[in-house]
Amino acid sequence: MFNPKRFYAVLVARNLEFVRDYASLGWGLLFPVFIVIGFAFIFNGQQALYTLGTVGDGKVSVEDLLGLDEALVDIAPQDDLEAAIRKVERHGLDLLIEPAAARYWINPESPNGAVLAKILKAEGSVVGLKRLPVSGDALRYVDWALPGVLAMNIMFAALYGIGFVIVRYRKMGVLKRLLATPVSAVEFLSAQLVSRLMLILVVNTILFVGLWLTVDFRMEGSPLLLLLIFAIGSTSLIALGLLVAARISSEELANGLLNVATWPMMLLSEVWFSMADAAPWLQRVADALPLTHMTRSARAVMLDNAGFTDVLPSLLYLVGVTAALLIAGALLFRWET
Repeated sequence: MFNPKRFYAVLVARNLEFVRDYASLGWGLLFPVFIVIGFAFIFNGQQALYTLGTVGDGKVSVEDLLGLDEALVDIAPQDDLEAAIRKVERHGLDLLIEPAAARYWINPESPNGAVLAKILKAEGSVVGLKRLPVSGDALRYVDWALPGVLAMNIMFAALYGIGFVIVRYRKMGVLKRLLATPVSAVEFLSAQLVSRLMLILVVNTILFVGLWLTVDFRMEGSPLLLLLIFAIGSTSLIALGLLVAARISSEELANGLLNVATWPMMLLSEVWFSMADAAPWLQRVADALPLTHMTRSARAVMLDNAGFTDVLPSLLYLVGVTAALLIAGALLFRWET
């Protein structure tokens, strides 16, 4: 039977153990700060290459439209018109054209957009095309990457923070001694999960506030919704860490399994770059990863002012993944190997 007192005792002990590990605590705070500040300096500028977005099936000739060599203009076909217009607003596309509807969108506030507007007029290409101006500030790379960096930091804290701890407990005989106490497996695992979740949310809240004061990144949506996304996403990754550590007692094996779990997510979950141009099968793999749903939801809230209903499908997916992993981890868990 679940005993709140035993659960609380394990929870407090785990929290004290983490707080006293100054190296892990300091690294968890400083590592993402270094990444974000580094990208803020490295990618603080506009690309020189013009980017022309196209919507629909109509073909666009760069030479006929702009009188420029095609090597100077990047043609970017767009499937979602609303998303493409947002890219123009954020200076992600210099110009967006829909040949079938004889209209185009341009942001006069964009340096490249202003140049393309003058080229269009000079070439006479605007005849018969409806001009639809939009406005908006440029989206910096640091604004786009920050949600992924925070999600990646959560991933490492969740997987390694819970996986290595339980494996180390088993290797050192701590779990064997706990087996002789009234503490049940449910109480122990619940305390580990809640402790890690609390620490992750506290550390990342401090990071979020600190970066907001120093980097001044874009935050369009609700901070509470963002916190909910990170809480549910953290729980799903903690559950994955519990599954990895359910039976093994080798730290080397645990490290290998955790690397197998983290590296695909770090590369495919749109932390550093979009998967929009990746192969369809690779996009399906990315869509199955919990970090992808957490990153996309956080990015939608921070950049697009997405509401609860907008991110609800991803949250439901994360809840389902969490339930499946927790059930599997609980069934596989052993106090001893």
